Parts: sequence; structure tokens; C-alpha cells
Amino acid sequence: MKYILTLSFSLAALFCAAQSGVKFDKASHNFGKISKGVNKSVIFTYTNADARPAVIEFANAECGCTQPEYDQKPILKGQKGTIKITYTAPAVGAFRKKVNVKFAGQKLPAELTIEGEVIK
Repeated sequence: MKYILTLSFSLAALFCAAQSGVKFDKASHNFGKISKGVNKSVIFTYTNADARPAVIEFANAECGCTQPEYDQKPILKGQKGTIKITYTAPAVGAFRKKVNVKFAGQKLPAELTIEGEVIK
């Protein structure tokens, strides 16, 4: 019986740990068709579900045509924050770009994706 209780508490603690951290409302956005040379932006919203304040350390885009913008102010537990990602549409064709967002105290960055098709 003691073993079952210990196992139950361990699983509950593991479940709670997996539920903590930053949660994005969505992790991807499809712009659809956009004209070449036009800047398109999307705002990704996240909620801090952790007891510690959430602070974005950095956000890296995989190319210069994708620009993340964010505030480094701490987001307290239960509050929402945003990151704006702008794509410049430099070439005709389909695109899929990733932005890695690293929060202080988290080992792995969150991955956001934008995609669409650039037309003439």
C-alpha cells in the first residue's frame, strides 16, 4: 500500500511539473497567399503557468526575412505575454520559417512556425 501511495504521489508530481511553464495559444500560423515584398506580421500569445516569472531571453529566426519582436519584461503566473513575428516575403514560392523562443529557466526553447505562399 505504501508503494502505491508513493507511486501515486510521484506520478502526480510529474504530471504537475509537465503542466508548468509557458503555454502558447498556438505554435504556428499560416499567412496563406501574400504578395512578394509585403511585410506580414502575426502575434503569438503565451500564458505563464509557472510560479516563476516568464522572461524571454532571446528569439532566433532561421533567416533574415523573419524578424521576432518581444518585450523582456517579466510575465507573472497567470498573465499573458506576446511575441510579434514579421515576414518580409522576399521570394516567390512556398515558405515555412521557424523561430525559437528561449525563456529564462527553461532548458529547451519553444518553437513557433510561420508559413504560406509568396505570389507575384
